[in-house]
Amino acid sequence: MPLPDTTEPPAQAPGPAASVPVTHPDPGPAGPVALQHTSLTDYITRLASRAPAPGGGAAAAVHAAQGAALLAMVARYSTGAKYAEHSGPIARVTGEADELAARALRLADADAAAFTAVTDAYRLPRATPQEKAARSAAIADALTGAAGPPAEVIAVAARALDLADELLPVGNRNVLTDVAAAAEAARAAATTARINVEINLGGVRDSAERARLSTAIAQVDALTARADRVTAAVRQEITQ
Repeated sequence: MPLPDTTEPPAQAPGPAASVPVTHPDPGPAGPVALQHTSLTDYITRLASRAPAPGGGAAAAVHAAQGAALLAMVARYSTGAKYAEHSGPIARVTGEADELAARALRLADADAAAFTAVTDAYRLPRATPQEKAARSAAIADALTGAAGPPAEVIAVAARALDLADELLPVGNRNVLTDVAAAAEAARAAATTARINVEINLGGVRDSAERARLSTAIAQVDALTARADRVTAAVRQEITQ
């Protein structure tokens, strides 16, 4: 999705900072739209539009939020005398899943703020060598910031899969398929977030931050394998 229109299209900045980020939140006329307070219909309508946001970064965070919410729902159906033996762990999973869902929605909005910083950096003046250098540095900093929220989404997805593993053997069997649905949502969150980190990674100049982000995306293949195992276990049980 393109950057919002400006009086002058963004030109390539020197070095890797020329990478255009994949995260696409909409700065809008009065700042980023808070996806935490947007209806599902409005979100989907905007996602389908030519608006610069929401885009892939927000979608990754929403995937993560849905996965966590599904786990919280399964945990809430896994209470009462039948599940008394596991009441402590299930209560913990419920609370943590709620926190993960809220964190994921905050990351959708953080992604929006990061994209605003990127568009602001591309709009900086570049008439002189000094301005060009300052603009290039600002773009690099902004791209580093834009890679941050999707990297955190990967962490949320990883923790959601931890909770799915915990619920799988003890959760209410009537909603077992929702554990698999949660795992698949976590997978989508992780893989979508990975490409949003990767497109910004070329503009990250700080070696320590680049290493941190590279470490975050390196775990995604393992996360998809974990999601496969959860889904396979559920399918095996429901098709017996």
